[in-house]
Formats: sequence, structure tokens, C-alpha cells
Amino acid sequence: MTSVQRGPRGRSGVFRRKPVEEIASEHDGQLSRSLGLWQLTAIGVGGIIGAGIFALAGAVANQTAGPAVLFSFLIAGVASAAAALSYAEFAGLIPQAGSAYTYGYAVLGELIGWCIGWDLLLEYTAIVAVVAIGISGYFGFLVGQLGVHLPAWMLGAPGSGTGHIVDLFAVLLCLLIAFLLNLGIRSAARFETFVVGLKVAVVLLVIVVGVFYIKTANYTPFFPFGVGGAITGAATVFFAVFGYDAMSTAAEESRDARRHMPKAIIFSLAISMVLYVLATLVLTGMQNYRDIEPKSGFSSAFASVGLSGLASVIAVGAIVGILTVMFTFMLGVTRVWFSMSRDGLLPPWFAKLHPVRRVPTRVTWIVGVASGLIAGFLPIRQAAELTNIGILLAFVVVCVAVIIMRYRQPNLPRAFRTPGMPVVPAIGVIFSIWLITFLTPVTWLRFLGWFMLGLIVYFAYSRRHSALNR
Repeated sequence: MTSVQRGPRGRSGVFRRKPVEEIASEHDGQLSRSLGLWQLTAIGVGGIIGAGIFALAGAVANQTAGPAVLFSFLIAGVASAAAALSYAEFAGLIPQAGSAYTYGYAVLGELIGWCIGWDLLLEYTAIVAVVAIGISGYFGFLVGQLGVHLPAWMLGAPGSGTGHIVDLFAVLLCLLIAFLLNLGIRSAARFETFVVGLKVAVVLLVIVVGVFYIKTANYTPFFPFGVGGAITGAATVFFAVFGYDAMSTAAEESRDARRHMPKAIIFSLAISMVLYVLATLVLTGMQNYRDIEPKSGFSSAFASVGLSGLASVIAVGAIVGILTVMFTFMLGVTRVWFSMSRDGLLPPWFAKLHPVRRVPTRVTWIVGVASGLIAGFLPIRQAAELTNIGILLAFVVVCVAVIIMRYRQPNLPRAFRTPGMPVVPAIGVIFSIWLITFLTPVTWLRFLGWFMLGLIVYFAYSRRHSALNR
């Protein structure tokens, strides 16, 4: 591991910082740089488009916003874009693994970076598990449609249904994604790009076919729950319009991270938002918002107009589409863990790379098993309560850090500069804090428990073993 010499400023105590110039070059060549612009963009789209279109859109339209779900996605997209532009500046400035952890470490100090990294370890792992549970539910439904009746013990976590012992399919999915990531980033990215292509094709099919079945009367009233319903819906769908943050952890595996990462972040969010807007227009135009099925909105909408065969295709597309979300977030958590270990904040054993494939094999399998255990033995609601707050705090840190760095070191070479400084990052901060207030007390308690454990680990181990302490 490359040692870092102490400098005269910002380099002692728990708020010591790594100079950006050192971070940008000290680890070059450790991970395999093999990802191009469109592979990175595919990973970002894979993390963003998933449950948002195939599940949340129907639920929010039916219960919260009505046809104004369109505005819910637009509001969430604008707020997410404020954070995305901040991530884009950092991705071009610090093209290294770790994303928000690395950015926070460089600007706000080691303890802040540690806290964000520690939170993301749990958040990203839990997201993988939640998505696996969701896919497992779709799979069980499709198998039942084929007349195959699987034993109850393997269909869900204890307490999620009669006779349920383990969600076996969710466990296997987590292990499958870990296996794919361990094949090497080039092979894994090819798989992700192919599957994302299939997912986008399904969404385009929904839009192109569904537009012929739109009834403009279904758009009236457009705000059945008032403007407040659309805003509340934005808080719900916000969690469907990030994913670029996990993709940015792959910066060190990009062939030209300084140029490609900012573009990939912006492209992935822009592509996803266009598809979200068009898809929600079709959904609420095909079927009255009161009749939309919350869990499978598009399948029910197409079945309602006599296209049951296409409804089944959409259900399969939903499974494939949500699978890519697992890939993106497992990639994210393994790269954050790898980066923290390489910096000495976690044991360096975790940072060991495969000698040929140049991927952190040990960490990837640990995350695969951990997410599998969560998915297999926790009901989806309990697993979901482990997510969200850490990612929102990461957004706050990145948006604050990009403002500080712009004024602290304005002359650093930046491949991309966040426009509207400091207003745009401030919007990201305000919106993220506002969304945090919507989280349940249980989420806060679980977060505080994990946070306190992280502080114990930091002061017992990480502070003394940090590369900056040498």
C-alpha cells in the first residue's frame, strides 16, 4: 500500500485529509481499467431503472399522485440531478474507487469519510437484498402461472408467509451476482450492458405499444391528490432516480475516468428520466389511476386492454430489469469496501485482488453471502428499513464537499464543473435533508445502531491503522 506523508495542514487527528493530487495518482493500475463510456452509462442506467418503473410508478399513481406521478418523477429528477452534477465534478477530479467515501475523505476529513463509507456498506448491501426479494416474488408468481407449485419452505423469509423458512431464490440471486462480478469487470460489464439493453428495449416496447391505447380522459383530474400529493410522491420515487452514485465507485476501472465518468453520470440520469416520464404518461393514460395495480402497474394496464401476452413479457422484463440494480449496487459496495481497506481503515486482507482478474474477490463473496442472508431470512419490509438514510447522507456530504473544494482549491484541473455553484449543490443538500425527515423512527434507530458500531471500529482500529497515520 502506498504510504502518504504528513503535510502541514489538514493532516492530523480524525479530520486529516488526503490531498486530491495524491488520491488521483497513488493507486493507479491496481484495478483493471477496462470500462468505456457506454459500459459505465449502462451500469448507471442499470442502477436507476428498475423498481421505479416496474413497481413504484404504479403504486404512487394509484395511492399518492394520480396522473401527476409524472411531476413526482420530474421533481425527484431535478433534485437528484443537483447531486448528480456534484458527483460528476468529483468523478472527473478524483477518478478513484470509493465514490462518496473518497470524496468526503479528501475534503471533509477521515472521520467524515469513514462514517459515509461505513454507512454505504450497510445501505448498498441491504439494497441488493431488497431487490433480490422483489425479484424472487416475481419469480414465484410466474412459476405459479405455469402451474408449478414450489414447496412453501423455500418461498420466503420466516414470518413472511405460512410455512416459509428461507427465500431460497433470493439467496441464489445474490450469490449469482457475486459470481458474475468475480469473473472480472470486463466480463461482468458485458453482461450488465446486454441485460440493460434488454431492459431498455422492454421499456421502449411499453411506450411504443401503450401510446396507441392512451385515453386522454384518464388524465382528468391530473392532480386528484392535490399538488401536495405530487410532492409527496417525489419523496417516494426519489429512491428510484439514483444509482449513478454506486456506478461512480467504478471510476478506477474506467479507461478514461476523468472524461468518461462525468458524462456517464449525466447520460445515465438523463436517459432514465426520459424513459420514466414517457412510461408514466403511458401508464396513467392507458388506465384510470384508481384501477392501476400498485405492485405491477404496467402488466395490469396492458392486461386491461386485452394484451395479456404482452403483460407477461413485461413481467419477465421487470425481473430482468430489476436484476441490473443488484449488479450496480453490489459493484458499489465492494468498491467502497475495497477502497476503505486499501486506505487502512479496514484490514488490508479485504483489499486483496485476484492476481489475474484484478477484482476484490474476497470482499465480493462476503457481500454476496451477507446480502443473501439478509434476503433469505428477513421479510422485505425489515430489509428495506436498512436502506435510504446512508445514501441521502452521502448526497449531503458530496454536495457540501463540492462547494468547499471549489472555493478551497479553485484552480484544480476539473474535467467537469458543476454549474450554478453554489446554488445547485445547495438544492441537493436541502432536498436530501427534507427526504430524511420522511424516514421512519425504526430506520433512524437501525441507522444509529450501525453508526455507533462504526465509531467503535474507527477508534478501536481504523484511526491507528490508517495509511495517513504512518
